[in-house]
Amino acid sequence: MVDVFEEVEEELRSERYKRLAQRWLPVIGGVLGVALIVALGWWGWQSWQTKQADAASAAFQRGLETLQGGNPIGADSQFVEAAKRGGAYKVLALQMRAEVALQQNKVPEAIAFLDEAAGASRDPLLRDAPALKAAMLTMDTDATLADIEARLEPLTGDKRPLRYQAREALALARLQHGQVQPARETLVALQRALDAPQDVTQRAEAAVELIDNGGAANLPQIVTAMRSSEAQAQAQAQAQARAQAQAQAQRAPQGATSGPATAVPAK
Repeated sequence: MVDVFEEVEEELRSERYKRLAQRWLPVIGGVLGVALIVALGWWGWQSWQTKQADAASAAFQRGLETLQGGNPIGADSQFVEAAKRGGAYKVLALQMRAEVALQQNKVPEAIAFLDEAAGASRDPLLRDAPALKAAMLTMDTDATLADIEARLEPLTGDKRPLRYQAREALALARLQHGQVQPARETLVALQRALDAPQDVTQRAEAAVELIDNGGAANLPQIVTAMRSSEAQAQAQAQAQARAQAQAQAQRAPQGATSGPATAVPAK
């Protein structure tokens, strides 16, 4: 009699397991299938990203070498190819296209490339470095002070990485347009800023001293000195931004089969 009860219990248990399997196995199988698809998709995306970075790096390097060889048109075509790949190399390539345009005295075209570079990244430094250079180039055109201020003022915010360089450029623009007192106020604020780069505070102090000693009579001398110093500061900012862009581009996904992007020396 005991054997009969055990057999019935075994059959009931078996039926329960079958029902559980019928209910949950499709669900579990579906979850595993989705996980597999996601894993394969992620691997494919990583592989594609790495290949894009490799191709952009190679094209950018060819562009630099071609430009150094004295062929700006050939270099520009390589920078176009690098920019098509997107990512940090797009920012670098567009800035180099601006350099090529400047070599050909095409200032409006260079500004357009820099504006595009500034819009191609969410990274504050990669975005603000070309934006600042575009603003500086705009100062050499017939743009109004309002146009220049519209470019520079967003870069002067307290959390912007090149805020002090942008404030210095803003003071320079105002001096160029004869607004000595507003420019002096900006320079005095830079002079007193405790966390401003030392070279910026030194230039601001020198400019304030020239203004106080001669006012409008010293404007040409002040502007010339500030333009030279600002160009050096801008070059340093661009070099820093390029180094950061290359570092970002070379941090390719590690799971891809094609390996990391080729290293590119900063220009």
